[in-house]
Amino acid sequence: METKRTSVFDNGLIWFGAGVSIAEILTGTYLAPLGFWKGLWAILLGHLIGCVMLFFAGLIGGKTRKSAMKTTRMSFGHYGSFLFAFLNVLQLLGWTAIMIYDGALAADGIFSAGKWIWCLVIGALIVLWILVGITNLGKINIVAMGALFVLTIILCYKIFSAGSLSAGISNDSMTFGAAVELSVAMPLSWLPLISDYTSQAKNPVAATTVSSVVYGLVSCWMYVIGLGASIFTGEYDIAQIILKAGLGIAGLVIIIFSTVTTTFLDAYSAGVSSEAISDKLKSKWIAIGATVLGTIGAILFPMDDITDFLYLIGSVFAPMIAIQIADFFILKNENSSKKVYIPNLIIWAAGFGLYRYLMNVDIIVGNTLPDMAATIILCVIVNLIIKACTRKSN
Repeated sequence: METKRTSVFDNGLIWFGAGVSIAEILTGTYLAPLGFWKGLWAILLGHLIGCVMLFFAGLIGGKTRKSAMKTTRMSFGHYGSFLFAFLNVLQLLGWTAIMIYDGALAADGIFSAGKWIWCLVIGALIVLWILVGITNLGKINIVAMGALFVLTIILCYKIFSAGSLSAGISNDSMTFGAAVELSVAMPLSWLPLISDYTSQAKNPVAATTVSSVVYGLVSCWMYVIGLGASIFTGEYDIAQIILKAGLGIAGLVIIIFSTVTTTFLDAYSAGVSSEAISDKLKSKWIAIGATVLGTIGAILFPMDDITDFLYLIGSVFAPMIAIQIADFFILKNENSSKKVYIPNLIIWAAGFGLYRYLMNVDIIVGNTLPDMAATIILCVIVNLIIKACTRKSN
């Protein structure tokens, strides 16, 4: 593990890169049936919910100086945390493949060289980012993020100068609650990762705050670009959106570097999460292996609709972080010394089941917030009862 501490500015750059993402723009296009203004409110509300949770998750890792999956030991015990580390590695491998697939497909739509060629190019650049290392990216990240910032502003201007904000008539194919949930889903997908970065920060509280705010603002921006593009240009294909915006090669740069800077975090955290399973595993080489497997998966398998994948991530990790928030901030519990803390695993299973049930219920704030609130309340009640019973027996 690298011991060099990252600055608040470095963390801001990292999470700017996480937010500038083809997947986020594409998810924004799904909200077009609501019309622009309702879609915008759904994006803002969803990201407010998701990024507040992201902040608390990052703060746990920042204060304890533990990676994301090692913080789960405090709630689920040493071996109990393996379940979430394993599931996290799987979802990060899935994200790596999805991001490379989306980036390659979009790049090939602008400059046709074959999707598999672009998969290899993007995969190779991600490996390069991993080899340089998160604490050594420095000037590379500044240049890459600066270029992305300028090009994304141009893309945004081109799209929104093409139409009127009155464009787009809402219909019933998507409810407001479902749109909120899709907006929560992206920040929620970063919950099992953020502590991998805040735990290495010089000033963990400031770094967590900046990371959550920067990611939230940039992610909202990406969603709005997707929403606006689908309404004003009538396109849902990111390559066609960029071509209609007249960006050409500049658009290709946006696609490649936004994919690399986002997917690097997925692959890197897959390596860090693997160390929570066994200290003998080396995070850098696991991260490179995840990139190679993700590249192969992107070449071989279609990955066009990720909504079910997003909901699966939510159902696994929303109740997990809810329990961690209850344990760390309310109950002050510490279960790392235990092999498995069964009560919290049962509560997590209940939260998982509740999330899946709420997917069939149309709630205006989506189903993540009610699920997490219920899980936190249940966790507090059960653990207070356990503590009271323990005191009585003693």
